[in-house]
Amino acid sequence: MHPHLPPRADELAELLEEDIVLGVLHPFQRLVEDELMARFRAKRHVVRDALAQLEQTGLVERRRNVGAMVRGFDEREVRELYDLRILLECEAMRRMPLPPSPADLQRLRAIQREHDDAVSRDDQRAVFRSNHEALYGLCGSQALALAIRDYARRTHGIRFGALSTPEQQQRSRDDHHELLLALERSDRQTLMQMAHSHLLPSRDRYLALSRARNVARHVV
Repeated sequence: MHPHLPPRADELAELLEEDIVLGVLHPFQRLVEDELMARFRAKRHVVRDALAQLEQTGLVERRRNVGAMVRGFDEREVRELYDLRILLECEAMRRMPLPPSPADLQRLRAIQREHDDAVSRDDQRAVFRSNHEALYGLCGSQALALAIRDYARRTHGIRFGALSTPEQQQRSRDDHHELLLALERSDRQTLMQMAHSHLLPSRDRYLALSRARNVARHVV
């Protein structure tokens, strides 16, 4: 996106997606068209198109008499979504041909160097964008890889704040390096274990914050 031009709808959708993941926008927060128009210098139809895109991917929902808002999840939904992500990602690791080709390893190392650099700069948006989706593309099933990407995106609202501190970013970086090492060693057991354990901190953090909000409501 050009820094001096208003964003297109797809560009605005990406910016809002990042805001949701990074906790700038919180679950159940209203997305007011006029405020978004002013913030991004965007036309109303662009804002509406961007919100429609995010609604299709499950990041935004519309409620009667409320309008568009960041989608929130109850505990049952969180656990079901993460159980499904774990199932899909472990299955991808189970199917993945080992050892990977030298070209695939080189490509994953290059992505990880970008991730390392983003972590060293505390660039949260770059950390988010330099993810390891490419890893699951090696599973040999395009349908499975697309399902993993889709459900990862649907849980962006749950992942909010998971990259908000240097410590959390470094933990994620270390997990990625462990995944790469296991891949290089053709260690399928570790790959499957990491596919499970790597997802749990963001899930558990969301649930803990959700419970704390519920307690605060009852106290008030």
